[in-house]
Amino acid sequence: MNNLILPPATIGIIGGGQLGQMLALAAKPLGYRVIVLDPTPNAPAGQVADEQIIASYDDAAALRVLAQRVDVLTYEFENVDLMTLKDLGNLTPLPQGTELLAITKNRLAEKSFIKNLGLPVTNFAEVKNVIDLDAAVQQVGLPAILKTVEGGYDGHGQWDIPDRDALAELVAHWDDSIEDTLILEHRIAFDFEISVMVTTDGNDDIRIWPMTQNEHHSHILRTSIAQTNPNQKQLQKVQDIAKTIATAFSLKGVLGIEMFVQGNDIYINELAPRPHNSGHLTIEGTNISQFEGHIRSIVGLPIPEIQLQAPAMMLNLLGDKLTRARNDLVTHPEWHFHDYSKAEIKPLRKMGHITVVGDTDIQALKEWEMENHGD
Repeated sequence: MNNLILPPATIGIIGGGQLGQMLALAAKPLGYRVIVLDPTPNAPAGQVADEQIIASYDDAAALRVLAQRVDVLTYEFENVDLMTLKDLGNLTPLPQGTELLAITKNRLAEKSFIKNLGLPVTNFAEVKNVIDLDAAVQQVGLPAILKTVEGGYDGHGQWDIPDRDALAELVAHWDDSIEDTLILEHRIAFDFEISVMVTTDGNDDIRIWPMTQNEHHSHILRTSIAQTNPNQKQLQKVQDIAKTIATAFSLKGVLGIEMFVQGNDIYINELAPRPHNSGHLTIEGTNISQFEGHIRSIVGLPIPEIQLQAPAMMLNLLGDKLTRARNDLVTHPEWHFHDYSKAEIKPLRKMGHITVVGDTDIQALKEWEMENHGD
């Protein structure tokens, strides 16, 4: 075992949202203590951890206190200051390191990294200002999506450019406050989206979770489904991609890989250096969840081969759909219901999720989703 950290050691998590909550819930049965840092009092992860440090993510002094009080450190989201994180790695083990975060924080660096590995990505170009935009469109082709290089999530920080008219409209109303470098990506007509989670364990064995097919609405993930009989050619391509990226990063912790499927081709869309929304169904659907896998990876424990027990589906509960699901719990004993216990329900905000296992329950959940489609 390399860099083995056994319980009752303390794990520090930067970020107290639902991913931190589920990481803490995976760590506790293994016997670890958990301290989270998040600026929101009684944050979702803080409710289930041993302790929460209430401080902003740019509070270097508070982050140092966290690092000094834990035996290993991890993070649940990308927007962590790299220099601060590197300094914290001098105080306590940070198995994920900073290279993974540095590359995945920057869409241009991420796309270039993937392309340099010889893996498939859509055409892309750097856009430093509005003057560069037309040349970038010539290079990338339309339709395309213009994105901020850093930050942005669930569709924020993105501009759709389906045709020349939309391009002219965007240029005419260009926001002069946009000073950062942007990336223009060709928008392919894909058949559907898939994703996969991957990690390496304490023996450096690569472990890959089942491929999920994902459906988005308004750029926000709504459903993920994992099948026990996936397309074997697709699966082989996806596993090869996951192994190549995991090896290139000397990966520790879970990495999410989002991809587009177009006919027989697969294009990598985005990497997430942490557990991913589309992997939530692994809590009930596989023998080891992505969250337990992440914990096992960063503390150096082994992870068995990942097995999908049966077809599984995850449905995100956005906004007030959480309230409707709470009210319907009495008639759905088959639901694995996850309420993130956020303080305020907001439209299109991820408030919880439901997972079901087995074809019959998947069909029933799809029907419930159709009946309760609005937020």
